[in-house]
Amino acid sequence: MAAGAGVPCAVLALLVLGLLAAGGDATAGFIKSPLSQRRLTQDSVELHCEAIGSPIPEIQWWFEGNEPNETSAQLWDGAWQDRVQINATYNLHSTSTITIANLTSDDSGTYECRASNDPDRNHLSKSPKVKWIRSQANVLVIERPVITGQYTSSADKVILSCNISEPPTPIRGHKWMLGDKILKTTDGDSSPVITYTMEGKAEDHSGVYECIYETDPVARGSVLIEVQPQIVAYKKSEHGNEGDTGVLTCKCPSYPPVDTWAWFRKGQEPIVNGTGRHIIKSSGNKTELRILKLNIEEDTGDYHCNGTNLKGSGGATVNLRVRSRLAALWPFLGIVAEVLVLVTIIFIYEKRRKPDEVLDDDDGGSAPLKSNATNHKDKNVRQRNAN
Repeated sequence: MAAGAGVPCAVLALLVLGLLAAGGDATAGFIKSPLSQRRLTQDSVELHCEAIGSPIPEIQWWFEGNEPNETSAQLWDGAWQDRVQINATYNLHSTSTITIANLTSDDSGTYECRASNDPDRNHLSKSPKVKWIRSQANVLVIERPVITGQYTSSADKVILSCNISEPPTPIRGHKWMLGDKILKTTDGDSSPVITYTMEGKAEDHSGVYECIYETDPVARGSVLIEVQPQIVAYKKSEHGNEGDTGVLTCKCPSYPPVDTWAWFRKGQEPIVNGTGRHIIKSSGNKTELRILKLNIEEDTGDYHCNGTNLKGSGGATVNLRVRSRLAALWPFLGIVAEVLVLVTIIFIYEKRRKPDEVLDDDDGGSAPLKSNATNHKDKNVRQRNAN
């Protein structure tokens, strides 16, 4: 039980903070205690503890098993063949988290968080004035139930199935997951046998599937769909300019991951990384072939990437086309040529049209016009009397 029994943690924290503000000393007290838990073998457990005081208290972890003659022993970071990890911080107050991995039935017992800020707390001969305060949590490790997972496949369907034997507690429901994605949830079903159906071939659904039984603690099984590498090219055809670096990429989305990648020039020996102008970079389910200073005559052609895992091998082909550096100018030169042709046509048309257009009077004001018309006087025209 935490120190100061019957005093709420929040009230204790306020009292300690008040003493700290006044510049006085305060006995250590817990503001967070570890919680008891149930776990399955091979799982991990995490316990957390926080203490406050002035000066800031030290936190230790101790363990006492369930055997009658077993005594309490202090735990440290790296204990139990490095299965124990302890992370602690001492800033405004003390925090400590202990994690035990790959649990066995022998890890069942009482885990105790101890805190003290007495200067003599670790003295070999002098007894501390203030004893270590303690907070305990019980961890019960239950034998993991046997879960059998398998799958069956046909030309158009894949069926996953799981079967659990001797669940730790009654089953309250089920869940199917692929990575972080929930595929199916069934609440209130206590059946030990569950299935999940997917449309398509096994090659389209490779991966690690989890079947989860809602028990206390939760029981997990797995179904592995393993296929030979389903290699795909990032681009089936790649283009590069002469003198630049060409990059060809292949990837494998299937499971299990590719163990070994290789690149071939069609009809030639495998390409060795670092030879000539070739650099190969492979990581997990992706591989890249880089070709430095592309050459039109030497590098144009088909390249084959091959991946191998424990189920077999697969490959894909990438076609590389190398263009001249002047290739980018051809569209511009084409536009210029079209403009020149259009201007030439307009010029020729205007040149031919001008001779046909002759003016009626080339020199209208240089001299009086001659007229052949005879000036006849009409004798019958009346003369107006000036009077």
